[in-house]
Amino acid sequence: MTHPPAPQGCYRHPDRATLILCQRCRRPVCPECMVTAHVGVQCPECVRDGARATRAGEAPFGGQRSTNPRLTSLVLIGLNVAVFVAALLTGGAFGRVATLLAITPRGACLVDDGSGSYYPGIDQATCAAAQNAYWVDGVAGGALWQVLTNAFTHVEVTHLAMNLLALYFVGPPLEQVLGRSRFLCVYLVSAIAAAAAVMWLADPESSALGASGAIFGVLGALMIVARKAGGNYRMILAFLGLNVVITVLGGAYISWQGHLGGLLGGLATAAVLVLPTRQQRSRWQWPGVAALAIAFLVAIALRAIMLA
Repeated sequence: MTHPPAPQGCYRHPDRATLILCQRCRRPVCPECMVTAHVGVQCPECVRDGARATRAGEAPFGGQRSTNPRLTSLVLIGLNVAVFVAALLTGGAFGRVATLLAITPRGACLVDDGSGSYYPGIDQATCAAAQNAYWVDGVAGGALWQVLTNAFTHVEVTHLAMNLLALYFVGPPLEQVLGRSRFLCVYLVSAIAAAAAVMWLADPESSALGASGAIFGVLGALMIVARKAGGNYRMILAFLGLNVVITVLGGAYISWQGHLGGLLGGLATAAVLVLPTRQQRSRWQWPGVAALAIAFLVAIALRAIMLA
């Protein structure tokens, strides 16, 4: 049987029992002390701190507010478009740029007919001796840049348009709440987490590319932020569910591994940035983000060693 929480003494009036907690610092406050906020109630000190931070341009969860919260997303969109054009001009899906930047866990021996078919189980030396075939380096073979570059690479207009349209709509709201540096952390750590999932869960000779993993991470982060703020996160959850359905129905044409890894990476990074109290942020935010990034990179390195 679950027992209700015991009343505590108000932090300003210890003789007054209360069940009300400040939304930000979680200290008990009595009805006389509490201040009604946009979400829940706050204690007078947190209200003053919040007003001071707002005047100083501080974002709700630390860092500085972006003067233009669309800028980072627009820069990311521009990078994706530039890489797409470069891939298109160098042979498209199986051209030099696309195969160089997409993530392939072990590497693959592709049939030189533009179909994307490959010879399974063949190493680089055997591939070199085969006719009408060429070797594509993978992370296990030293192409470490693929861990990040795959998240900026597209070879189909539809794929590019869907991802960048999603980024245009979901990126700025997250940057507005977290600030530019924290938003970038969510995006990049989610991309690395997506790469880790591809390394461990996908066919070692297959390739994956696209910003979808990072965007799934942004969606997951938005859900954490909305949940923390007491906002309506059901629309985000519904949109995320729709994308999960598309991922499942897409089958072999969509990297569910990257989507899953990106989502988990975004949820974890947002939790580290959003859940600590104001007093704990300096202790947990940046060390926590660094620990997540290192953990995902270590997972990638271990898998690469196993596949080498």
